[in-house]
Amino acid sequence: MNNRLSDAGSRKAGSDPTRTIAFDVLVAVTERRRTIEEALDHADPARPSGMAGAQVPSRDRAAAHRLAATVLRRMGTLEAVLEPFLAKAPPPRVKLALMMGAAQLLFLETPPHAAVGTVVSLMRERSLAPFAGLVNAVLRKVAGAGVAALDALDGPRLDVPAWLWSSWGGLARQIAEGLAREAPLDLTLRPGGATPEGGVLLPTGSVRLPAGTRVAELDGYAEGGFWVQDAAAAIPARLLAPQAGERIADLCAAPGGKTAQLASAGAQVFAVERDGNRLRRLRQNLTRLQLEAEIVEADALVWTPPELLDAILLDAPCSATGTARRHPDVLRLKRQSDIAGLVEGQDRLIEAAARMLRPGGRVVYAVCSLQPEEGDRRAEAAHRFGLSLEPFTTQELAALPEARTPEGWLRTHPGLWPELGGMDGFFAARFVRR
Repeated sequence: MNNRLSDAGSRKAGSDPTRTIAFDVLVAVTERRRTIEEALDHADPARPSGMAGAQVPSRDRAAAHRLAATVLRRMGTLEAVLEPFLAKAPPPRVKLALMMGAAQLLFLETPPHAAVGTVVSLMRERSLAPFAGLVNAVLRKVAGAGVAALDALDGPRLDVPAWLWSSWGGLARQIAEGLAREAPLDLTLRPGGATPEGGVLLPTGSVRLPAGTRVAELDGYAEGGFWVQDAAAAIPARLLAPQAGERIADLCAAPGGKTAQLASAGAQVFAVERDGNRLRRLRQNLTRLQLEAEIVEADALVWTPPELLDAILLDAPCSATGTARRHPDVLRLKRQSDIAGLVEGQDRLIEAAARMLRPGGRVVYAVCSLQPEEGDRRAEAAHRFGLSLEPFTTQELAALPEARTPEGWLRTHPGLWPELGGMDGFFAARFVRR
């Protein structure tokens, strides 16, 4: 349990920066379609909702992130719990505050007086004082009867938007159950690096620590012994099988986890990224890890390598629905109508990658998406660009055989490894230039 949230129960209930920041984050996500991270970068509990302010202290930021993420992850369930206690639908921001209070009561083990009191105070801080009595009454009822109400609800189905549930087919329930769990912290070790204390070595080679672990406080972090990377996200670069001395491009490279994998294998890496802000983060990560790559600020669609490449890792921009365990705002921000534009961009990137390869060169196409349009169907279309499918073998995926599809593609999803804490959703396929 997050200490910042539980500690509130040991002091007088009232104004609390964690709740205020979390509320402003939820407003930014639902009304202005910002991501949680973007909203946190603009959060300041001393200012009116939505106004940019000073940098949020790391402890408050982490606690507010967890609270906002819990609301976004369990939004359908929270709405269903609250509905019997509301005579009519409240204004959207009041509803967000009610869901925030209910999330603390039902999922974060916050003492009732703290959960209710701080949200009631929040109503006054955010110019919603006329609804303070309603919030107080409803949350007290949730504190008394809400837990029992959960048993009668189909949480996994309620918490996933209908269009996503439909698109996931027979895997929908398994995926949704995985999304309901908070994601652990996964690390990729530098070759020869030591597993941090408390870390568990996973079958695929990643190291896993409990959710809420502060990575910067782990032994070996400052020395560049590892980097944060979900276990599923680490697989595509391993399947590319980089060799020392090979010329390899990591297209759409930021924040740099896959670039680090390629560089640590001894490849000559071109890290191509068009977003300057993300590129700075990539450069900072490589500096900490003491790894080298040629960093290229350019659009991968128009960049030309100095000579044809041996291999390419293309982790293409996508809907990111596979990362909803870590980024539950994805469930509320993405729309079915977004997919067509993303698919068009993915095809253009595959075509560009094919042009950069020498004959016989290989490319691994990957997306952190659960949508078939961005995965299976892109693999099926790649032949149009002079690429031939090279299936992943059973030996290459021996550590995760359930992720190999009949076609020889990689498909992970949050429902895999439930006993180990799950993983992100990724699709990957390998092709060779004819």
